[in-house]
Amino acid sequence: MTAPQRARQPDPEHDALRLWLRLFTCSTMIAQHVGSALKREFGSSLARFDLLAQLDRAPAGLRMGELSERTLTTGGNVTWLVRALEAEGLVTRRVAAADRRAAVVRLTPAGRRHFAVMARAHERWIRSIFSSLAPADRRDLHALLGTVKQGFRPSRTPE
Repeated sequence: MTAPQRARQPDPEHDALRLWLRLFTCSTMIAQHVGSALKREFGSSLARFDLLAQLDRAPAGLRMGELSERTLTTGGNVTWLVRALEAEGLVTRRVAAADRRAAVVRLTPAGRRHFAVMARAHERWIRSIFSSLAPADRRDLHALLGTVKQGFRPSRTPE
């Protein structure tokens, strides 16, 4: 076997690393593509879209800390985003009845309509990104990634 043939053979010792790099690259490319499309069509960012999506899933609203956890965004960035969205009339921020130190953020009717338009465009972009996969392949990939997700424990330290 020649040197180039040996180099092309997958190394089972590095399969997990190769897979992680492929997932990371694909995730980054998708985020950049969707982020660019959001910016172009709505003057928005992926972080802003994600925050609106979280609020859309929680009609009763979310506390600022919950928004930070659910969007994996820093508290300062959530505060900045909420202020901007509030100034645009897309969200409201009210003191929580149960805990006067906390603020609950909710979509306004205008925010809900705005997000619905963005969400339809987002879904169209995502469908296009995955259109090269057959439906069965998409289901298989979803199931496989679900298995990885179920096995992940945040408190687990890398070995």
